[in-house]
Amino acid sequence: MLVLMRKKGQAIVVGQDVTVTVLEVHGSRVKLGLTAPADVPIRREDSVEPPPTVPPPWRCAQCA
Repeated sequence: MLVLMRKKGQAIVVGQDVTVTVLEVHGSRVKLGLTAPADVPIRREDSVEPPPTVPPPWRCAQCA
């Protein structure tokens, strides 16, 4: 993981198309602005569903 420090108004460029700008800082909360092409999906980590769990392979009780 790359850790960078930025101040209000400063930005980070990811690749050639995505810019992350620090808009506000209030205590431990940071408001970010993201600029990216429409075809680049941007989602909050807490709003992304975890991958479905795969059930363990079926086993016959008599075969174990």
